[in-house]
Amino acid sequence: MDAEAQENFREFVANRSSALLRTAVLLSGGDRHAAEDLLQTALIKAAGRWHRIDEPEAYVRQILYRQQVSRWRLKWPRREVSVAEPPEGAHHGTDSSAAADLRVVMRGALARLTARQRTVLVLRYYEDLPEADVSRLLGCSVGTVRSTTHRSLARLRALAPELATLGTGEAGQQPSRDFSPVEVRS
Repeated sequence: MDAEAQENFREFVANRSSALLRTAVLLSGGDRHAAEDLLQTALIKAAGRWHRIDEPEAYVRQILYRQQVSRWRLKWPRREVSVAEPPEGAHHGTDSSAAADLRVVMRGALARLTARQRTVLVLRYYEDLPEADVSRLLGCSVGTVRSTTHRSLARLRALAPELATLGTGEAGQQPSRDFSPVEVRS
């Protein structure tokens, strides 16, 4: 990697790593250490091909998703570990107690989903990708994405029925994307 490409890569990492880490934390079920490993692996892979990458963030996100898929396909899956520390850094602006409650409930519920279910929900609702893009990223059919999304949302509702009431704010107000990676509908 030449000096200019190296500087561009360092700038990308400095500017986008916190957003990529938030996605990695969601993909790993709230395990910040696993998320850091996932992001580091993705960045290492991207660094090796940096001079050939047209859209760096899309490329790194795709590596994140595929690495997570590889983890759930392992013969001996890792056990998920709960962590006391929230995945985001300090929140910007004012934060209502209902939003904080929703974040805590959502993290707990997402951590109890399987890695596959969590990944599909993060891609569909947090990353706001269409089903076709999710199926392409995960290497499965659109029908599989639809059925996994349906089952995942049903399980999420069963694990945390309070999400339906916590997610509703004042009339017409939608929950912020910062704390609600999954849109829960009744």
